[in-house]
Amino acid sequence: MDIETLNATARELVAEGKGILAADESTGTIKKRFDSIGVESTEANRRAYRQLLFTAQGAAEHISGVILFDETIRQSADDGTPFPELLARDGIIPGIKVDSGAKALALAEGETVTEGLDGLRERLEEYRELGARFAKWRATYSIGGGKPSEYCIWTNAHALARCAALCQEAGIVPIVEPEVLQDGTHTLEQSSKATGRVLQAVFTELHDQRVELRGTLLKPNMVLSGYEGSERAGADEVAGATLECFYRHVPAAVPGIVFLSGGQTDEDATAHLNAMNRTGPHPWELSFSYGRALQAPALKAWGGKPENLEAGQQAYLHRAKLNGAARSGSYSPEMEEAVAA
Repeated sequence: MDIETLNATARELVAEGKGILAADESTGTIKKRFDSIGVESTEANRRAYRQLLFTAQGAAEHISGVILFDETIRQSADDGTPFPELLARDGIIPGIKVDSGAKALALAEGETVTEGLDGLRERLEEYRELGARFAKWRATYSIGGGKPSEYCIWTNAHALARCAALCQEAGIVPIVEPEVLQDGTHTLEQSSKATGRVLQAVFTELHDQRVELRGTLLKPNMVLSGYEGSERAGADEVAGATLECFYRHVPAAVPGIVFLSGGQTDEDATAHLNAMNRTGPHPWELSFSYGRALQAPALKAWGGKPENLEAGQQAYLHRAKLNGAARSGSYSPEMEEAVAA
């Protein structure tokens, strides 16, 4: 393991003004996205949509890396250039989702464990040959009714750390994604407690499994009041609760925290990140690794029609620019109304 190279890649992924595009939707998830715009989820349509994102000129100003799905990392642009090569040529680091999804956790009703460790060492070798320089593994946890249980927390922490160790062995930066789902009616305090318990277990396992934190990135949820709750916390409250939790549980050796957007609106995901960065500096870079919150406007503008390619790209670039501004705390709601240049 070359820790200096891993650290350099991790820092490149959280470079000033930049963040990560999560374009690693599973076949089932992207079908739901395509269904929302009335487009059939065929291999050809999925490739065309990903190509729209990956060929948007100027994206590298605000996008440092892209997480790909297994199908996508093997696909090529119209001119025959493999997608990882296309991204790298523009200065964007290709990455890969390596887990096989969350499955029901045995003897724990309503909780999940993420699978995909079998054969992972060999798959990582292949992905590196295909151009991947970082890899993501996601675990999910629910809040409420006694959840998340210690059983769920520690089972997933162990798997997250096993994946991270294998990634570093392969010379690939692991992005560790423990997502405490924010669905429900929980309070900000309950979200903070659950998130803190999860993070404490994750970093205990990472330490025990010899993972070098300097060559690792964390992709967590923000601390939010439940989406179905009657009273939702504002941006400054969310920023304060999230930072308090992370100062308690995330070691300063981690180069960056790349937040997931979860079920937040595009605007909320940007505003919350902005509020956190406005109070910096912090021990880690606070960045983004958004999927839907970066792509939703592009998907809608494109609508599966070739003639809407440019409109889709401009919508994506505009969202990337706003999140790039949030990296320095310079985003304002007025920027939402601006027409993408």
